Amino acid sequence: MTLADIDFAQRYRQHLAAARGQPKPPQAWDQRAGELGQRALHSRYADDFIARMRLDGVRTLLDVGCGAGALALPLAARLERVVALDYSPGMLEALSRNAQAHGLDNIQPVLRAWEDDWSDVPACDIVVASRSTVVEDMAGALAKLHAKARLRVYLTHLAGGHFIDPAIQQVVGRTRPAMPDYIYLINILHGMGIQPSLDYISVPSQLAAASGFDDYARRVARSMGGLDDDEHARLRAWYERASPQERAGAPLRWALIHWQKDGA
Repeated sequence: MTLADIDFAQRYRQHLAAARGQPKPPQAWDQRAGELGQRALHSRYADDFIARMRLDGVRTLLDVGCGAGALALPLAARLERVVALDYSPGMLEALSRNAQAHGLDNIQPVLRAWEDDWSDVPACDIVVASRSTVVEDMAGALAKLHAKARLRVYLTHLAGGHFIDPAIQQVVGRTRPAMPDYIYLINILHGMGIQPSLDYISVPSQLAAASGFDDYARRVARSMGGLDDDEHARLRAWYERASPQERAGAPLRWALIHWQKDGA
């Protein structure tokens, strides 16, 4: 058997189905739009992402899964036009408020999901998909990104398979299976005849910014699909004796995958 004999797109779908519960509906992100709308204005992750982009010759950008604008806002200040695509109306509203507050009138919000028809989504010089690639049809998603880019594509996908440190999962007595790692994307792109570049962005975990135990437990529960009373009690007992470093857990690591279109 060779790599060509392995259907990595199918293996990805099987792994995703085994690793996660129900996909998050738009309403789940609508509820977080206010919180993330504020965080979008100050993002070390976004600064690191943008610092690794080539923007020479770039006038337009398509941001897929734009959220409240962590990338769209700073890039709109440097480009002629940004098309910002998301399936959460709440996130697009937060993005529009942020754009207005910054005097940016060159961001075009588009309400669209990965699985929707993209025939009317305009092609742009650069396409980005930042932390938004947990999709059922990865091969189809990558093909859409590639088709809409004139010059280059940049995306980030979770490295390591866990949004929360497995050591903290063990504290509550339950571990979640790892999500499909970025290596699936590399292999799917290889099968598409694309040879991407690979880098990494590391940021503190979401738990590091918790304001106290209640906020900490809420973040753990959100990542683990809820906590029962016993799990909540175990987490509290551990939290009260743990150091700040132990509470934060391991940093979150994102694989930055990017490639250039042929002839660009």
